[in-house]
Amino acid sequence: MSEDYKSMWEKLGLDLEAHDMLLNVLGKGYQDIFLSQKDRPEGMGYFDFVMSEVHGLRIKELMDEKDQGRKIIGSYCVFVPEEIALAANATLVGLCAGADFAMEEVEKYVPRNTCALIKSSFGFKLGKVCPYLEATDMVVGENTCDGKKKAYETLKDLVSNLYVMDLPQVKSPMGRELLKKEYYRFKEAVESLTGKTITVESLKQGIDTVNAKRKAIHRLSLLRKENPAPISGLDALLANQVFFYDNPKRFTESVNKICDELEIRIQNKQGVFSEKTPRVLLSGCPMAVPNWKLPWLIESSGAVIVGEESCVGERGTRNLTNDSGRTVEELMEALVDRYFKVDCAIFTPNPDRLSHIKEMAKTYRADGVIHYSLQFCQPYLMESMPIEKALEDNNIPTLRIETDYSMEDAGQLKTRLEAFIEQLK
Repeated sequence: MSEDYKSMWEKLGLDLEAHDMLLNVLGKGYQDIFLSQKDRPEGMGYFDFVMSEVHGLRIKELMDEKDQGRKIIGSYCVFVPEEIALAANATLVGLCAGADFAMEEVEKYVPRNTCALIKSSFGFKLGKVCPYLEATDMVVGENTCDGKKKAYETLKDLVSNLYVMDLPQVKSPMGRELLKKEYYRFKEAVESLTGKTITVESLKQGIDTVNAKRKAIHRLSLLRKENPAPISGLDALLANQVFFYDNPKRFTESVNKICDELEIRIQNKQGVFSEKTPRVLLSGCPMAVPNWKLPWLIESSGAVIVGEESCVGERGTRNLTNDSGRTVEELMEALVDRYFKVDCAIFTPNPDRLSHIKEMAKTYRADGVIHYSLQFCQPYLMESMPIEKALEDNNIPTLRIETDYSMEDAGQLKTRLEAFIEQLK
């Protein structure tokens, strides 16, 4: 860190020794995985800076906002509408859930065979190492999978400001009505938290701010269809991850700036991998910071990731919100329409997700698909088998990977990945 933030972390109640240990591990991992890449776009320097200050300067900015009366809302899911938070003069940030921490303590609260993402959210809280979580005025959980539903019953005893949002499981008129009622309930909760009434103007501005972020990241995604790939999958994933932490307007400007650079690279046929490098689409579970294991193994095994069919990827940013409404009610309807299109594996049936995987494989000229599921993540594990069969029936080579956040299976995974990539060649 470029500044001494220890007093700030101490004020937030972090365990300074454990937090220092976490930052040291993350710093070394980032150095080995990201900074060791060759011929990276210069614009990635901004994202390197963001990550170097992700628990420092960014937290200070949030604390400064709190001092000025702005509320901070943390969330674990793309179904939590950032537009509503912004419209009520609040800041929405993603919460830590991408690494194992304090697992012995965690397993006193949830079963050992709980998915890594859920256990990680508990670990960062119990280990007192997530400044984002400690800085929030409201933590928003969402009833997506059964694991999360039950986990929030336990987490509420650890987090005093937990708000739980219910979500539909079926894409039907009744399901949409449930989402609509939950978004209105969330709007009221955020207005109560901030003391600000959401207006047509503020909601329209919130929608436009988030739409701009999504446009920028989608612009970056589309540039990856070119061959040779102008940016690595690791670096593109990093931008998708920073989407959930950074100041929205600054993030949008930084992504568009790197897109300008990539367009010049494409004109000059300058890629980070050769034209003959096998191209893969990564599909499945979301990858929160610092979950970089599988992308690193893929790209160090001789392939390039050209797209992410994931909540931390195209699934989370694919659609924009119509901002043409003239009343709060019309704009809220547009928000419901936009988020109801997200094809999370919690939905049954869920044919749109398979259609989007096929569409992305074609758009990004992928030679194959790697479907990634976290261990014990039942929705994505259950969908992985029919998706694999459907893709193979369409002559799209597919590899199913089931793993967690640890490095214990890295050697085994690398062997499987190298065999699959050799098949693609």
